[in-house]
Amino acid sequence: MVTAGRPYYARLADMDFEQARHALEASATLMLGVARYASGKVRPGGTLLFMSGTGGRRPGPGFGIISAVTAALPALAANLALEIAPVRVNVIAAGFVDTPLSASLLGAGLDERRSELRTTLPIGRVVVPADVAALAGHIMTNTALTGATYDIDGGQQLLGGH
Repeated sequence: MVTAGRPYYARLADMDFEQARHALEASATLMLGVARYASGKVRPGGTLLFMSGTGGRRPGPGFGIISAVTAALPALAANLALEIAPVRVNVIAAGFVDTPLSASLLGAGLDERRSELRTTLPIGRVVVPADVAALAGHIMTNTALTGATYDIDGGQQLLGGH
């Protein structure tokens, strides 16, 4: 399971093009590299599992780079699943998960975001790392799953806005 990386949000006028280039390259290149070098070492039926997100699925100012990465990883995973079969390749696309990364991205707005999600998400609570771990365990042990992206966001995508 590969969880490396962090999202890059910036409006075009404020964008650091070196950071944007790195963000665009890092996720896809990492997935390609792991698939290429691990495929001969992972047992047949084993899985490569990559983390992505859902935040970039809706367009908005500052979301250009994260939207491109969010769109690219599911397509890349599906193609890799065919190329390195019988090794399985899947993606977990998480919405807000209450982690140190979320805290670093939101800073002083963290508690407000948690409160908002508790009252608006259909599940009535914030998604936590244990939720993601349970999904990862299921994907890694269910040998019928490959080439797919699995969302875990507490129903956040069913709501409007980011």
